[in-house]
Amino acid sequence: MTEEATTPSPPAAGASEQFDILRSGALRDVPHGFFGSAGGRHQFGFHGPGDQDLIRTLRQKAAEAICPGAVIVGLQQIHSAETVTLIEAWRDDPDTLPRVDGLATGRRGIALAIITADCAPILFADKDAGVIGAAHAGWRGAVGGVIENTIAAMEALGAKRESIAAAIGPTIAQPSYEVDASFRENFTAEDDTHFQTAPTRDGKLRWHFDLPGYTAARLSRCAIGKIDVTGQDTLAQPARYHSYRRATQEGAENFGRQISIIAQKP
Repeated sequence: MTEEATTPSPPAAGASEQFDILRSGALRDVPHGFFGSAGGRHQFGFHGPGDQDLIRTLRQKAAEAICPGAVIVGLQQIHSAETVTLIEAWRDDPDTLPRVDGLATGRRGIALAIITADCAPILFADKDAGVIGAAHAGWRGAVGGVIENTIAAMEALGAKRESIAAAIGPTIAQPSYEVDASFRENFTAEDDTHFQTAPTRDGKLRWHFDLPGYTAARLSRCAIGKIDVTGQDTLAQPARYHSYRRATQEGAENFGRQISIIAQKP
């Protein structure tokens, strides 16, 4: 189950528009949000278009929109399975952010941030233990184990699997995600259910891959307490979400990113 809400916020990075925030019922009692592009006006990634200082301001404003007083903490994501446990907040600087794809903390007043533009952002929380996590799950990271590693990092901080809730945010959906045989070779027969035959193109076999379904299945195998798939297709909603694949299809050299944030109140 998901809940949607558009949350008013102060003007950010020269934009006076309200943030577009999608919220999950599975994380109902935890400050969090999956942020859209607000019609393309909001771009949250350091390596997309825009001035870096303005983007840093926008990211911090997004954190405060879901949890006043929280400090934004992000990553330099590299499509890996590596995770890090946050003890002290680091500066939101693209040149010094940790090069990993999963993050966990038991600290209050911290807003964990994941940047995506088709990959799956996953937000985690064990409210009783006071532990939160976030993961960037593209297909490489998901196959490699970023989901499992993030959960393990949370457990090391005192979280219990049966008490962890996870929500998969806006990501490219199966009808929009055409792949070829070389892509499918990265998966096992157990994963066949996540591939649907697509029309042959250029004389080659094609499939549609279900990234949110695949990540949900890996979460399910971890036996956590709650799993929510928000069900928003980034490629199919240009007015709401940035999409790497859509930008590629349109011949765009650069593209925006959305942000997903989870926090604990200070």
